[in-house]
Amino acid sequence: MSDDVQPTAAGVRAAVEVVKAALDRHLEAIEKRSGEDDPAVHEAFEALASAAESYDELLYEVYDEVTPLEVPGGEMPEYEGPEEPEAITVLVRRDYTIVAPDRLYSQARHASEDTDGSATASVNAALGVIFGEYEPDEIAQRHKDFGLEEGDSTVWVSAAEPADPGEWLEAPFDQADPRLVICRFDVSAVFDDELSLLDPD
Repeated sequence: MSDDVQPTAAGVRAAVEVVKAALDRHLEAIEKRSGEDDPAVHEAFEALASAAESYDELLYEVYDEVTPLEVPGGEMPEYEGPEEPEAITVLVRRDYTIVAPDRLYSQARHASEDTDGSATASVNAALGVIFGEYEPDEIAQRHKDFGLEEGDSTVWVSAAEPADPGEWLEAPFDQADPRLVICRFDVSAVFDDELSLLDPD
């Protein structure tokens, strides 16, 4: 928000009216959609997201309050990479909560054929065994077996220069440049919550 234009209570009221109108348009687009990829629904969703974000910002600046209408992160800067990249890099983040350490220890004992208790000396030791023995994708698919509960996850596919073996291993994540991201895929329970608020059916 520019320093020249200070937010006011009237501005907040105007912004909430825009949100109300955007909600109506979003629902109307859903009711009339012609298929799963109806562009009218997408456009209405984007308009609602923009209106909700503006309202949320004004509400916070004027009243120091927020709403649950914020669309989760995922906005990226404009792509500045090559149109025909020579190589790509795939960055993956998956978060887990350790909800059942007993299951984690059991899987670690089984994977390591633990005889001296080293695999279950601590949660960190058990995690070292599990992630050393299983591929991350398998852990993601079987997370409950390992006593884990899924959190948010994201995958970034970015343009990159071809790299020599071992070239970036000392600092593998230093070159995570959002401007080179070709496509991004996010998974979060927040998206489900947003959808249930906007479309209860």
